[in-house]
Amino acid sequence: MIKNYSITVDQIVCQGEGNIVSDMDGEKVILSIQNGKYYNLGAVGGDLWARISESKPVNELIDDLFTQYEVEKSVCEEHVLSFLSLLIEEDLIQIVG
Repeated sequence: MIKNYSITVDQIVCQGEGNIVSDMDGEKVILSIQNGKYYNLGAVGGDLWARISESKPVNELIDDLFTQYEVEKSVCEEHVLSFLSLLIEEDLIQIVG
């Protein structure tokens, strides 16, 4: 069964439980204990992952990354929402509330 999750800027997200995270050459790699899969988040994805170690509103994540990486805000928002949607589909993050 294919799940399709859509994340909005008004939601709050945090890391899911049951994952082992490692740093490999500046990129975050996650092992999901739940499904036994490895995920390479890359450098920017790893940065985002670190920012949601505690619950954080998606709009704040976008603002933080927009400022840090100096990209167009609309592009940043699109990429963050897409990335978070992939993470939630794989049960790596949770929507809070």
